[in-house]
Amino acid sequence: MITVAAIAFATIIIIVLSYLGKKSKGPLEELVTSAGETVQEIERVIILDQREDQRRNKLQWLKNNESGESQLKNPRTILLGAFDNREQESFESIINLEDTLKTTFPLIHIYSAWGSRDDEEFPELQVKSILGMGSFPVITWEPWLCDFDGREIPGLRDRDKRDKGGMKDIASGLYDVYITTWAREAAKINEPIFLRPGHEMNDPYRYPWGPHNNPAGDFKAAWHHIYDLFKKEGAGKIIWVWSPHAAYGYFDAFYPGDDYVDYVGVGTLNYGTVANWSKWWTFDEIFGNHYTELAVFKKPIMLTELGCLNAGGSRDQWFADALHRLPQKYPLIKSILFFHYSEDITVTQQALNWYIIDDTATVRKIVAEMRAWENTL
Repeated sequence: MITVAAIAFATIIIIVLSYLGKKSKGPLEELVTSAGETVQEIERVIILDQREDQRRNKLQWLKNNESGESQLKNPRTILLGAFDNREQESFESIINLEDTLKTTFPLIHIYSAWGSRDDEEFPELQVKSILGMGSFPVITWEPWLCDFDGREIPGLRDRDKRDKGGMKDIASGLYDVYITTWAREAAKINEPIFLRPGHEMNDPYRYPWGPHNNPAGDFKAAWHHIYDLFKKEGAGKIIWVWSPHAAYGYFDAFYPGDDYVDYVGVGTLNYGTVANWSKWWTFDEIFGNHYTELAVFKKPIMLTELGCLNAGGSRDQWFADALHRLPQKYPLIKSILFFHYSEDITVTQQALNWYIIDDTATVRKIVAEMRAWENTL
């Protein structure tokens, strides 16, 4: 019905334009132009809906209740996914990327901070949209404690004092109202959700929840507390992703324990020569050199951010080397999430572009290597 209405509407506009000819100036011309743009948007939405239907059918194998959940925790194949910074309003950018890579992503990655703002509440709309498309959400959940309104949480310290000992405060229950709200919302969804709280907790420089503000034992206690609250609220389908920084070690000190972790997540980003602190690192240098240490936990491994910039080397060859015979070299890798960020300003003043969708050479190499896996998985 929507398609018929859109076509009828477009036909009327064409007739009006043909009749008025040069008379269609001023406000009328603007009205007709606006109407034409509306038709284009309707057509775009219809096409997007059709593409979502197609991808949902392709992912039906993951929706078989208990067997599907088991396949998420112990997949027989590598679960692919991506984050795209343009996905807030719709996931068209994700669908475009997977079409370009000639695949369908079982996982879609989003980021959410802790805090009092509306965009720091449980991302119900995004989660339901992802599930409705046939995929499962991966949420990186970042405890930016300074984002909370001090009037909303009794006993909250001043902003400039919250990070020191912040994990101890979480473990002691100071933020339970916020955590419990998230847990209840997740329980209502009643579908598997990958949750990645406080990633790179062993990095002593970058994030306020790191070891420069919190002893490792406090991080583990906070993790246990969050986990227990989710279980208490009936959010039993959460798939927990513990994600240290590979380069900083001390994994044992920060590991919450086998009963509290489903996946080990590792960011794998090559910044190349964009800054004086970075250089061109290979995939094996960023991840491979630490594989044995991470494999000790005997958990499936998720590459939570896989990306390479185009400064200082050949990006297409970097991806080719990274993905070549990957299932044989690193059999514990069971998920790969592409980091597709067009304007990343998280670590540099200049915006960094991780987009690969228009890089024909890189796309060709990625597709070729992933196709080669088909005979080995």
